[in-house]
Amino acid sequence: MAVTFHPALKPPSRLRRHTVSAAFWLQTGACAVAAWSVLHGGLTVAPAARPATAGTGPTAAPPIPGTAGPGPSLQGTPARGAEAPRPSPPRQLASAPGLAEAQLALSTIDVIVSRNDTLDRIFRRLKLNLADLASLRGLPGLHARLDSLRPGEALRFIHRDGVLFGLERRLNESQTLKVSREPSGLKADVLQNPLEMRTRTVRGRIDRSLFEAVQAAGANDTTAVALADIFGWDIDFVLDVRPGDTFVVTYDEIWRDGAYVKDGPVQAAAFVNQGREFRAVRYNDPEGGSNYYTPDGRSLHRAFLRAPVDFTRVSSGFNSARFHPILHRMRAHQGIDYAAPMGTPVRAAGDGRIRFAGRRGGYGNLVEIEHSRSIVTVYGHLQRFAQGTRAGAQVAQGTVIAYVGRTGLATGPHLHYEYRVNGVFKNPQTVILPAAAPIDARWQADFLARSAPLLTSLETPRGPMLVSR
Repeated sequence: MAVTFHPALKPPSRLRRHTVSAAFWLQTGACAVAAWSVLHGGLTVAPAARPATAGTGPTAAPPIPGTAGPGPSLQGTPARGAEAPRPSPPRQLASAPGLAEAQLALSTIDVIVSRNDTLDRIFRRLKLNLADLASLRGLPGLHARLDSLRPGEALRFIHRDGVLFGLERRLNESQTLKVSREPSGLKADVLQNPLEMRTRTVRGRIDRSLFEAVQAAGANDTTAVALADIFGWDIDFVLDVRPGDTFVVTYDEIWRDGAYVKDGPVQAAAFVNQGREFRAVRYNDPEGGSNYYTPDGRSLHRAFLRAPVDFTRVSSGFNSARFHPILHRMRAHQGIDYAAPMGTPVRAAGDGRIRFAGRRGGYGNLVEIEHSRSIVTVYGHLQRFAQGTRAGAQVAQGTVIAYVGRTGLATGPHLHYEYRVNGVFKNPQTVILPAAAPIDARWQADFLARSAPLLTSLETPRGPMLVSR
């Protein structure tokens, strides 16, 4: 304890030294306690005690002799004129981070869907919380939109330590699924992306291939494929196209938010092949059907595909006396052999009923389709049959029925295709294919009115034509 003296008495120097030493050691001890508390984080630093006013709070400790100010405290008194530092908030136990805090440290992962990928596999691969996946599938109407993933599409995941905070998936060109985390949990919205259609006309001349000419004109491969599909019943784009052939096509471009997305449907087209001109115009009828017609309303669609497979070349043509490469003797080849990679899809040439699906002699795996009482098509050397291909099943034109193989008497993978009329073999490349029905008489006037401006766009412009995107 400190020793005090009457003011009139002057203490001996030895006692003054003792008094000063006691005050000094008290201050030193207080500073040591404060330093230990800060280093170990176990105490809360409190503001300096203030003298209590009458009737309020506890009475302040009296000053200690040899110190300026009130009794000992863990925080020293600031110098006069200096602002007292604000006390730090007391340390609390760690708790679950709030939504706002968690969003400060989010990670974004962009995923390209692979073949056979599912959302469950992706969640496990990214080590995302599977409970969040269960919550997503429980949201109304979301299950089907999440489980039908397409190979090649992009998904965006936003997470923090595996906890899902966001998911984005483009459902189609005009809709985007957006999942976000809110205080109440995960929420899904389908955002509308307005699309803009811009009509464009391009012209070109073929030097080597249709695809190169279309690209040089400023359009994309999808438009080249559309041209081949539209005129494919009249022109064989593998064998008949020649350098110098020309085309003009009017089509829609699809734009979103000021950015080009892709080429849309062809609205009108003209193709000059070896001096013969073919024209087509697209018409959407009042019942929702869409097809391509000649300017006078005849359908360009045929009841049969000219070639039921995407082939690389014709390996053997229709020939009544061909030397068979395996049997080593002359034998009639009463069909067309379309060489194609193993496993290439084979499609039904027209609507009909499967009469036979199985193995038959030199044909190997074979499918026969009866289209009417007079017309039968035959598909041979197949690797395997598509699901649902069986005798008695009805098929529509373009339906995949099997896959290219080399079963039976075949030296390499190809499709052997036959076209029979009343039991007589016809050359599939030259036979006149029956046309589909023309424009309905009820819609003839509407068709002519709508097709007129589209056909006008195919005319050669008198002045220079600007091609831009």
